Amino acid sequence: MAAPFYPPRQLYYGGKIQPATSGDVFRTIDPSTAQPLADIHTASHADIDSAIASAQEAFRSWSTTPPIIRSRILLKAVQLLRERNDEIAKVETQDTGKPFSETSTVDVVTGADALEYFANLVGGGGLNGETVQLREDAWVYTKKEALGVCAGIGAWNYPIQIALWKSAPCLAAGNTMIYKPSEITPLHGLILAEIYTLAGLPPGVFNVVNGGGPVGAYLTSHPGIAKVSFTGQVSTGQKVASAAAGGMKYITMELGGKSPLLILPDADLDLAVDGAMMANFFSSGQVCTNGTRVFVPSSMLAAFEARLLSKMQHVRAGDPMDPQTNFGPLASEAHYHKVLGYIRHGIDVDKATLLYGGPAKPTNIPPRLAPGYWIAPTIFTRCTDAMLLTRDEIFGPVLCILPYSTLGSAIARANNTPLGLAAGVFTKDINAAHKVVAQLQAGITWVNAWGESPAEMSVGGWKMSGVGVENGRRGIEAWVRGKSTLVDMSGGVGSVFRKWEE
Repeated sequence: MAAPFYPPRQLYYGGKIQPATSGDVFRTIDPSTAQPLADIHTASHADIDSAIASAQEAFRSWSTTPPIIRSRILLKAVQLLRERNDEIAKVETQDTGKPFSETSTVDVVTGADALEYFANLVGGGGLNGETVQLREDAWVYTKKEALGVCAGIGAWNYPIQIALWKSAPCLAAGNTMIYKPSEITPLHGLILAEIYTLAGLPPGVFNVVNGGGPVGAYLTSHPGIAKVSFTGQVSTGQKVASAAAGGMKYITMELGGKSPLLILPDADLDLAVDGAMMANFFSSGQVCTNGTRVFVPSSMLAAFEARLLSKMQHVRAGDPMDPQTNFGPLASEAHYHKVLGYIRHGIDVDKATLLYGGPAKPTNIPPRLAPGYWIAPTIFTRCTDAMLLTRDEIFGPVLCILPYSTLGSAIARANNTPLGLAAGVFTKDINAAHKVVAQLQAGITWVNAWGESPAEMSVGGWKMSGVGVENGRRGIEAWVRGKSTLVDMSGGVGSVFRKWEE
């Protein structure tokens, strides 16, 4: 195996890089080549304790810093992120395998957008409370106060974006954060910490600890943590939520989905196919909101399949740094084998009709990329609701077409899942779109679009897909606690404990 490309990564707390003391090291891998990128040093329990102590010390001053001052510091970080967009995007491409054409236009950009949104929100009075006049001599006022030290546990598919989606509202609200990147894509952690420090964030406000599940478990159950924000798969989220519940911690859980995309009979065929492709092959299908169950009217199935096949030539696998590439490998070897297993199960056990792709790697990738974790974009058609393909979250570039006869049956089938993250509909009839969306059991829905998630839009899952929301005005509420105060200026106390008078 080749020598790592980047210097070893340590921890970050107290405003500077700190050596890990566990003695354990793991490697992050470039999934496009299967070559190592960097050695990552794992935090020990003592390291995590030190990071939390640093965050607790910083919380005392940061939580009382006027929101407008916090806003200015965070907006400086936004400026630095945008100035270094391409540099950070290159690291993200190497760490995740995603094309540079994507990381340079989406990952850093949308993360910076969220930071800018929350900085402006708190700077413009977004944390103001309310005043209620009860009567002439009594009134109530409310305050929104920071929670304390919060834990952010990142996901491997959108590393820098998710780190910012968590840290932006957390820090804007006056909290401090211990952030644990995914052990699969950890390189962004120190980059973001250093940008925050350069922007003027006080030491201890944003801290980074590296490691796998044991580090996350110790962090989420730590008595010094007030809130846990987690993004990842449902089974892990259940464990995190359970550990947090034991300490009555606040939580935000953004978990998985098996989202339905409904094509109505009157839909524009080209737009519907474009939407289905974006809902399944963007980021090589490694998006939690992917619309992997594409419901198509039986009457337009053949036309939909033909148009979809004609456009698959525009999915271009190749060197992730090539500006023409728009399809990369899967993020890790373990995930590659998982997705490959689902594809083989779909062929051998589900007996689904393979329309395109399959278990082979894309044929047009350069030879030097052959060792990487590449899977061809894959389409199964004439799928049924009983197939494993249509029940499990695959989290890869696997599109399942499910024919339907009536819209009512399609909606019922779309909702027949324990998950409820996202859903969408394509139609020319906007009235029908609203009626369908109103019946879909999902926290995020789109009409004639798929995937856009601006900072202004609150997003969160229903059912087993999560708890709480991220982004939008509601997003800041997940990082504060309310305090209500009643003030009585009457000069007396309405007490029942007085001398009895007949």
